[in-house]
Amino acid sequence: MKRKQSETSFGVIGLGRFGTALVKTLAEAGQEVIAVDKDEQKVKAVRKYTDYAFVVGTLNEESLQETGVQNCDTVTICIGEQLDVSILTTMQVIKMGIPHVISKANSQEHGEVLKQLGATVVYPEADMAVRIGKRLISRSMLDYISLDDDVEVRRIQVGGKLIGASIQELDVRRVYGINIIAVERDHQTNVEFSPQYRFAAEDIIAVIGKVDKIDHFEQDIRPLHRGESS
Repeated sequence: MKRKQSETSFGVIGLGRFGTALVKTLAEAGQEVIAVDKDEQKVKAVRKYTDYAFVVGTLNEESLQETGVQNCDTVTICIGEQLDVSILTTMQVIKMGIPHVISKANSQEHGEVLKQLGATVVYPEADMAVRIGKRLISRSMLDYISLDDDVEVRRIQVGGKLIGASIQELDVRRVYGINIIAVERDHQTNVEFSPQYRFAAEDIIAVIGKVDKIDHFEQDIRPLHRGESS
């Protein structure tokens, strides 16, 4: 069975927790998704999110083409546990000429092989561990998006010496080498703000820059606690 080619479409191969969550997220955002797994129960479980859910026992080029996955703009291969199946499926999908292929890896060695094949590699478990670790370490960090090994966008709760200060007074671009790209207040996100804007205690800022420079900024702005010295 083949689906019609649409303006933007996604394929997800492997319906474990990561793959199923990805299908759900894409479908709820209004995207068309092809979901593939060898387990009939897992395929049935995602049919509430997409009409294009297929049981495929052997992941070869012929069986994948029958699902219509070759029409997708992006295919994510969520088979981290079985290295051989993950690598062979990634090879097949890249061979089919799909513009963007993302593969889940469970280790650096696994990821290096997938990169060599031409896939974009994600490490869901490791990334989540880093995310949780950073939240535990930092009192002010709310979330972050890693753009590469050195650069990220980070959401930071305003506190310490930021409260009452203006963007112009802080001059974070000159002092810290980072940029404030958004300010959130009362659940409203503002990307066009005056240099005279003054921060309040409930504000959240989004900054972009090198990881070490954002770390320095966070360390510098956090409020001192009892027993600490400036």
